[in-house]
Amino acid sequence: MRRREPERRRRRERGRPRLPLRRSLLGRLLIVSVLVASCAVAATAWLAVQTTSGAIRQEQGQDLSSDAKIYNTLLGYAATHPGWEDVEDTARELARTSQRRIVLTTENRRPLFDSAGASSVAPLPAQASAVVDPLSVDTVLVPEAMTAGSDRIDPRAVGPFRLPANERTELRGITDKQVACLNSVGVAADVVDGPSGRPRIEFVRGDTDRDLEFKCVAQNSGATLTEKKALDELNTLADACLKRQGHKGATLNLDLSWDRGYGQITAAEKQSAQKQSAEKYPSEKYPTEKKAAAAVERGDDRAIASCVGSARREQLTDHVAAPALLFIDGTGAVSVPGFDLSPSNTARIVGVTALVLALTVGVSVIAGARLVRPLHALTGAAQRMRDGLDSAPVPVGPDNEIGRLAAAFNDMAVHRARLEEQRKVMVSDVAHELRTPLSNIRGWLEAAQDGLADPDPAFVSSLLEEAVQLQHIIDDLQDLGAADVGALRLHPEPVYADELLGQVAAAYQGPAETAGVTLGVAAPKPGLPGPTLYADPVRLRQAVSNLVSNAVRHTPSGGRVSLRSYRTGPGHGDEVAVEVSDTGAGIPADDIPHVFDRFWRAEKSRNRSTGGSGLGLAIVLKLAEAQGGTASVVSTEGKGSVFTLRLPAAFAEAPADATAAEAAVGPDGPDPIDMTL
Repeated sequence: MRRREPERRRRRERGRPRLPLRRSLLGRLLIVSVLVASCAVAATAWLAVQTTSGAIRQEQGQDLSSDAKIYNTLLGYAATHPGWEDVEDTARELARTSQRRIVLTTENRRPLFDSAGASSVAPLPAQASAVVDPLSVDTVLVPEAMTAGSDRIDPRAVGPFRLPANERTELRGITDKQVACLNSVGVAADVVDGPSGRPRIEFVRGDTDRDLEFKCVAQNSGATLTEKKALDELNTLADACLKRQGHKGATLNLDLSWDRGYGQITAAEKQSAQKQSAEKYPSEKYPTEKKAAAAVERGDDRAIASCVGSARREQLTDHVAAPALLFIDGTGAVSVPGFDLSPSNTARIVGVTALVLALTVGVSVIAGARLVRPLHALTGAAQRMRDGLDSAPVPVGPDNEIGRLAAAFNDMAVHRARLEEQRKVMVSDVAHELRTPLSNIRGWLEAAQDGLADPDPAFVSSLLEEAVQLQHIIDDLQDLGAADVGALRLHPEPVYADELLGQVAAAYQGPAETAGVTLGVAAPKPGLPGPTLYADPVRLRQAVSNLVSNAVRHTPSGGRVSLRSYRTGPGHGDEVAVEVSDTGAGIPADDIPHVFDRFWRAEKSRNRSTGGSGLGLAIVLKLAEAQGGTASVVSTEGKGSVFTLRLPAAFAEAPADATAAEAAVGPDGPDPIDMTL
């Protein structure tokens, strides 16, 4: 039946291996999408991490800078004021500019100032942000380089060293003259006031001419009365500290350095220094007095530095504010403003986004171009085919969907070209086949019209023969056209094969006897039913008749044409084979593939010496395929041919004893039995 062909096609399609995902178009698109998405995600994650980390560092830096500014400002206030009574204005301005809560308390947490107001009930943290003490500076918030030295005393805490206005004016006049002298000789310098009000010279450039500098600053201003008084007080406090530690006193200078000579050591100090030197330098049995003095000097320097620091704190205690606890951003504090992207971070985001977009577009364009290029080639070839032009084969790429599409398109183009060539040949053959009977009919009619031929019975018989031949050709073409478009009307039913073969043999017995050919049908073995097939009896008889007619025409006088039927396949119940064999001249091996082509004949001269239009075998093939069967031929040149039709069997009519039927039929079908009709 015709439904079997789509099933066979589906089985063939299922048999083809599917493409692996990595080589398919879908797989390639997925890979490209994953790569683009991965790049975008990675870039976004990197940008988020970098931006967030930078923002956090920037925010932390801003907080630390703000804390340091608040601490340093309050530290400067404490260094220049003996108490915290008037700190409110300074602290409130700091809270306003920093948008943070600032709280100052004494060391026992008695409130001194709260920027949130006296009504605030928010508790303070357990630990203060810093301790504001100008005599013990926090080097985390204020670098050690900004303090007076290792004693961690704020340089702004000068106490009794602060100069009155008259002394400042006098020192400023001297310093201005020195700067004017330096400027006149080309040395750039300026006057800067120190924390105590004493002016000092600051050189603009680091490289100066020492001779010129000495010439201009030779008149060095000494300590004023205020500074001498404060320095004597500090020296007294330091000497008292050194005496308590068993050291000699030292003479302090205005810059808080001190003077001491090597020879000023006692016998006890010398003995102690020699003992320390012997432990440090065991290779020297008797250390020199100079090394001993140097050791004593180093020990005294540490003691003097410690005592000077203690003396300064004692001297400055009444001139600076007492230590206070500083709290910044405690509970209930003014909230820090929201995080905003800086212009640099915004530019980075825009730049990375543009880069990802450019990469995505670039990869998409490259991948799309590679995928679309073969489709463009297929489109161009299809358009050329539509315009009736010959198109070159489309290049076949890798074994993927597009590669297979290109291969299928090339096969279709080749098949179309072959069909077009067959169409042209068929049109030529149809014109040739129709021209001959029409020419004969026209010739005889014109002869009768001109009085050259009498319309006798022989004349009428000749015209009728040509008309019948023309009708046969037209009917055959009509049957082929209906079969091609699937419009062939079929009425299948169970058919007894032997009965149908007998009818066909009886119909062609006359032409066979005229040609001197013996026509016979092989009968089934006695006691066994003949095969029954499921087909349209009219169309099946037409197909067998074409085979018998063709065999009789091609069998010489004295030859034989035999018809037989038998079951084939497992259990002899799948198909029924109908054979028409002859003992004619046979078909050359090169011509066998073309015997079912339309208008094909072994005689290329078209002289129709054997009769026929060349459509009979083509119709046989179409009728067999329309009923779900096949048609084939086996031929040996010089010995004859065997044409076989295989059609579906009517299973209900299968023999009950399949083993007996198989033994009766035999492996080569039933034995031929002559039935001369």
